[in-house]
Amino acid sequence: MVLNYIWIGFFLIAFVIAFVKLVFWGDFDVFPAMMDSTFSSSKTAFEISLGLTGVLSLWLGIMKIGEKGGVVNVLARLLSPIFVKLFPDIPKGHPVTGSIFMNIAANMLGLDNAATPLGLKAMEQLQELNPKKDTATNPMIMFLVLNTSGLTLIPISIMVYRTQMNAAQPTDIFIPILLATFFSTLAGIIITSMFQKINLLNRTMLLTLGGAAVIVAAIIWGFGQMDSVMMNKVSVSAANIILMLIIIAFILAGICKKINVYDAFIEGAKDGFTTAVRIIPYLVAILVGIGVFRASGAMDMLIDGVKYGVEACGGNTDFVGALPTALMKPLSGSGARGMMIDAMTTYGADSFIGRLSCIFQGSTDTTFYILAVYFGSVGVAKTRHAVTCGLLADLAGIIAAIAIAYLFFG
Repeated sequence: MVLNYIWIGFFLIAFVIAFVKLVFWGDFDVFPAMMDSTFSSSKTAFEISLGLTGVLSLWLGIMKIGEKGGVVNVLARLLSPIFVKLFPDIPKGHPVTGSIFMNIAANMLGLDNAATPLGLKAMEQLQELNPKKDTATNPMIMFLVLNTSGLTLIPISIMVYRTQMNAAQPTDIFIPILLATFFSTLAGIIITSMFQKINLLNRTMLLTLGGAAVIVAAIIWGFGQMDSVMMNKVSVSAANIILMLIIIAFILAGICKKINVYDAFIEGAKDGFTTAVRIIPYLVAILVGIGVFRASGAMDMLIDGVKYGVEACGGNTDFVGALPTALMKPLSGSGARGMMIDAMTTYGADSFIGRLSCIFQGSTDTTFYILAVYFGSVGVAKTRHAVTCGLLADLAGIIAAIAIAYLFFG
């Protein structure tokens, strides 16, 4: 229902702004631009789905091997004490906890192509536990918020873009992103727990969150001892080595269980195509709405309004130039990536705005894209408090990113 209102709002706001531009300013290009965006966005949605087919087939195949080889069940048992507290409605030891862990781990390593199919697999398993198939359950919402808050330990792609844009220190945003995304995820967990009345003040959760804070601090310290070249090499190598180890571990587990690993892979991979086809309508809907909103100039007006408000309050407006990336990120990952690159091109990769845009890009994830794809893949229409919790986690990430950017680069 919330996505319905948001989607309608994109079109109505865009139409009103475009009509005003045409009537009062004589802007005859705005409506053609909006229509062009509908076609290009539809094409982009199909291309994304088509591009996901191979990746979905690969990872759903690997997950099927892990499922039949018992790896997912092992992960479920290990994580059961934590997930019982965070996902109280999931039966203890259910295989979905292993799938959720694999998805979160892929996100933490910045492996988006691996995270999406793993997340879709987890959503399918959560839907099996759902008594009302058209309505999001509490575990679904908590899982979605963990995704939208975008916890990332190694932002590989952002560092690559900074290298391509000739940044003097492409990795100088590593620690700021790590801090910002940690606060975003922590806020997401707390906010969602408040909606779902989950008690986080227990020994298990306090130890888990405290341990996570210690691990984050250790990673920050370890990478702080390296120069930029070594940091890049270690980040890229660590992410890919871990990913390959997961694949090998699943295959070896299948061999130990004496299952036909190849047949198990094919069985899981077959679901990749059907899943990719199933999400096309949802992607088309959300990307077309976003495209029209952008083409009408509504995004630019929103940014100008924020700048005016900050100036009126006597605040520093240095961060405003990077806001398009922050505001676009919940709507479109590729759109936010384009905004980030545009900011680095316009202001310089090593400028305050250029660096802040990179921190925005890494501190949260594409909330509406994730909601549309994940809920759409299982036919959930009533999202309940998912959008609210996801956007509040995004807001926490944006505020943290601004504060941290001023601390490191201001």
